[in-house]
Amino acid sequence: MLDRRSLVAGTAAAFLASAAAPSIAWADAKRQSLVDQSLETARKILDGKDFPDARKVMNDARGVMIVPELVQGGFIIGAAGGRGVLMSRTGRSDWSYPAFYGMGSGSVGLQVGGKVSEIIFIIRTEKGLHAIIDHKFKFGAEAGVTMVAVGAGFEGASTSALGADIVAFANSNGLFAGASLEGSYIDADNDWNALYYGQGATGKAIVIDRRFSNPGAEPIRQFMARW
Repeated sequence: MLDRRSLVAGTAAAFLASAAAPSIAWADAKRQSLVDQSLETARKILDGKDFPDARKVMNDARGVMIVPELVQGGFIIGAAGGRGVLMSRTGRSDWSYPAFYGMGSGSVGLQVGGKVSEIIFIIRTEKGLHAIIDHKFKFGAEAGVTMVAVGAGFEGASTSALGADIVAFANSNGLFAGASLEGSYIDADNDWNALYYGQGATGKAIVIDRRFSNPGAEPIRQFMARW
């Protein structure tokens, strides 16, 4: 005969498992969505006609950070925020799995309007890569950064300043007068990394040590292997 306490305990456990399952699935979906959006941004910028220099710079890239949506907006006091993924390359087609990073800034000045940007930061040197991985990276304080933007009023863009550690290519919509990357920061989002890859997953462990993998990130790795 089935013990009544065992039946109650089993029912309670099943209920808790079913209640937790949607939140776990949603957590995975959020991170997978960012990986998929990053792939679309990479395709748009690296395969698009507006960024011919992006393809040239990729020839010797040490890594990339892709931010599919950086939102900037404000009146007098400006702010920016977004999430992206960081990947490194050790060989011609050998790309790491993507690690999650956050990007943000705050600035004061004559800034009116709003802007949403898709950005690829092409990291050309070990200095640039480790500046981002080793600690919270702040633009203008460490590796040199050249910004190339295409948005309202621009049909194309190019850069001759290819000696920078990091070159940023941005596809922007809207007007954000006075905005720039100066003072912006990039930092690992290790809560998201652990949720996508498992306990102990950090930016360095994923991108440099190559200790973690997730099959959901194979499409972006396959696309990057073209470069």
